[in-house]
Amino acid sequence: MEFLPAIVNAFATLWWVVPLAVVMALVKTPGFKGVFGEFLVRIAAWWRLPTDVYHPLHNVTLPTPDGTTQIDHVFVSRFGIFVVETKHMKGWIFGGEHQPKWTQKIYRKTISFQNPLRQNYKHVKALEAMLDAPAEIIHSIVAFTGESTFKTPMPANVTHGGGYVRYIRSFQVPVLTDAQVGEAIAAIESGRLVATRATHRQHVAQLKSRSDPDAGRRCPKCGSEMVLRTVKRGANVGKRFWGCSGFPACRVRQEAE
Repeated sequence: MEFLPAIVNAFATLWWVVPLAVVMALVKTPGFKGVFGEFLVRIAAWWRLPTDVYHPLHNVTLPTPDGTTQIDHVFVSRFGIFVVETKHMKGWIFGGEHQPKWTQKIYRKTISFQNPLRQNYKHVKALEAMLDAPAEIIHSIVAFTGESTFKTPMPANVTHGGGYVRYIRSFQVPVLTDAQVGEAIAAIESGRLVATRATHRQHVAQLKSRSDPDAGRRCPKCGSEMVLRTVKRGANVGKRFWGCSGFPACRVRQEAE
């Protein structure tokens, strides 16, 4: 029992160690990194994009024919509608505009991830369909945050840090009237799903299903069942892909993992 006072004193002195360890473990999770990256983008927008000109909408989940799609940030202005996908990453980033997969390299560790431009393409198309707006007024942007460095040339709409703000402000020709800006904001607000935990869980479940190569999926354009097929001729013979069962009326196809 003589050790009990020493244990109590040690706990009283080091009580902060356990919560600190919990916080440090939480900070390292992908979920926290994603939230933190989105927070950094919000701060840059609040500081450098006047809200009376660039109207922000964050964490917008929209229904699509094959489920839902979740947009990190939308900025509606007279100069266009800007759809921003955030990536909070570190290390070296390698990728090309048309490559399906990009690469993150941290020392000797190499990680492959989906081309974020392709990821954001679905967001743009969902917004385009909802607003019945021409494609040329909706702009896709990828904003990397964190200690990452591009090691290959990137298109102008793939930015780092606050570079996405400069890209947005580079559009200076009005394409929407004030009334159209208001209508677009109202349409997004009324068409988005309520930002609840249930909505988020459902969206995450759909993402996991899409990443399963053997799971069924729906066409993002018409909602029909997608069928796993194999290329039978040409340079890609033997390669598998998902094709819409509505072919030839619907010609949507997706690469199989």
